[in-house]
This record gives sequence, structure tokens and C-alpha cells, in this order.
Amino acid sequence: MNILKNVEVPTGNIMIVEGNKGRLECLSIGDYGRNKNVKAQFLGLNKDINGVSNGKCMPLEEKWVVTISTQYGCNSGCKFCDVPKVGKGINATYDDLKGQIETSLSLHSEVSGTKRLNVHYARMGEPSWNPNVLSVTRDLHKITKPHIGNSLIHPVFTTMCPKNNKLLFSMLNEWAVDIKNDLFRGDAGLQLSINSTSDYQREDMFSGSAISLEELSKIVIDLPEPRGRKYALNFALADNYEVDAKRLRKLFDPRKCMVKITPLHITHSCEENNIKTTGGYNSFIPYQKVESDLIREGFDVLIFVPSSDEDSGRITCGNAILSGTLPECTYKVL
Repeated sequence: MNILKNVEVPTGNIMIVEGNKGRLECLSIGDYGRNKNVKAQFLGLNKDINGVSNGKCMPLEEKWVVTISTQYGCNSGCKFCDVPKVGKGINATYDDLKGQIETSLSLHSEVSGTKRLNVHYARMGEPSWNPNVLSVTRDLHKITKPHIGNSLIHPVFTTMCPKNNKLLFSMLNEWAVDIKNDLFRGDAGLQLSINSTSDYQREDMFSGSAISLEELSKIVIDLPEPRGRKYALNFALADNYEVDAKRLRKLFDPRKCMVKITPLHITHSCEENNIKTTGGYNSFIPYQKVESDLIREGFDVLIFVPSSDEDSGRITCGNAILSGTLPECTYKVL
């Protein structure tokens, strides 16, 4: 796959590549390690996160993260995301998905193996529209073996659960049963974007394109018990977004679901729509009550806060160089 542009930021590389139907965007990045920017009492990580300092990533031999696009643009219209600015959500082909993974891994031919390769379907597009995601995930071990041998691979499927998607339940069920529980023996993630327990707020932030929490609850009830990490209910915690722990507990079983909380990542769309997490990058205060309320209702809670290099480097969710933005930290175009 031809690399049209390679932007090097402090934590890795953002690449514009030539797909079968146009330009796609993918990432090859490192990770600080969960002791730096994660609080999760159920994992024994009990320290409040009062800001995350910029620093060096772990060696890629310890952890490598590849994030790829499942579509050219996106139709969802989420108000906090820059990807809809790129264009319509046209599905990437199997070869597009495979090529992004191979291209990302080829950047570091000196790395012959890693303790953990995360493959995230979360750069551009809504993966539940694209059945090629399931096909390429089934082949991940074969695709990555020439680059990293028999390294552990952890694929992650992230969805905002769009309305009118007749494939939605079958995609999520196939991921949960065949991929997460069977093929990867629990080493695969399913992340459901919630962001608010208010139906009105969800209708607004997702521009009317997401199913209701009640509908999502019925889908999750019908999914099998997860092997390994529980299904993640993801909250990008912005000012005034409601997180009603009691309502969440009525709809989702803590034995099946955990809660992941992040600040709302800084994008041009967030700035245009005045959506932000005040203080969420330098203080734990915005997360304190939400965390304690959710734990009281029985949920495992994981809080992830990026450093300024990670956010201004445009590697966090909702960003896309193809939307016309560039990193606001030190970077160079290779």
C-alpha cells in the first residue's frame, strides 16, 4: 500500500495511504503503559490521574498500537468528531484493511515481535457497517505473522451503534461469539460508545444517528457472557453530559459490562460546537463523582487520560488529518 503522507508525532506516525477507493488514514503508535495514564481499581491501579506528563513511549516490543480506518469518511455526523468532514462513509475493502495493518507494521522492520499488538478499528468510519472488518480480523494472525511472528494480538471493535443498520446485532454477536470468545480466547475488545445516559443529549451529540440506550441494552442482553475483558461502555465525559449510574445499572449488567471514561478529545468539531471536558486533562475532579457512583452500582471503572502530546498530536479518537487539521505539537512530515 502506497504511503502518500507520513506525519511523525511524539508518540508515533499518522499515515495517509492510497486505498482502492481513495485516501485512508491509519496510525502506528506506542503506548506510555497503563501505570502512566490509567486509573482502574479493579486492576489495582488506584492512583488519581491529575494530568499526564508528556514522555517516552514503551518500546514497541512491549506494546504496539495500530489504528486503522474502516471507511472513507463517515456518515454518522457525531458533533465531537472531525471524520465526517472528510466525506461519506464508503466501506473500505478487505485489501484496504489488510494493507493499512501491513503498512503500519512495515514502518518498523527492526521489530520482530511484541508482547501485545492492539489493532483498533477506530480511525475513520463506523465499523459495524463494514463486514470486511470481521473477515480481516479472522486473518489477523496470518497477516501479522511475517512482521511480528506469533505475537499476542488484541483487536478492538468500537461502535456508536447506528440506527437503521440491519447488520448491527449480527456484527456484534459474531464479534462477541466467534472472534472475542472463540478465536482470540478473550483477547479482543468490544467498546460501545455511550457518552451520556440522557436520551436527549445522545440524540444531539450523535446527530440522531445512534440507537437508544434501551435498544442497545436489549442487544447486550442477547450477547454471550464475555470471555476476558468485559464489554466496555465508553463515556467521553464532556461538561454537562449526564452519567446516571443507577439508570446505567438498570440497563446493563455489571457482570457483563465495564465502564471506560475519557475526557472528550480535542478536535476542531469540539471547538466549533463548544464541547469540552473542563479540567479533565489536569485534574481528577471531573471524574471523581462519576467513578464513585458507578463503582457503587457494581461496575468496574477504567479512566484513561491522554497527555497533551497524544491529544494535540491528533492520534486520539475523533481526529483526522484528512479533515484538514494538523498536529499542534512538534511534528515532521517524512
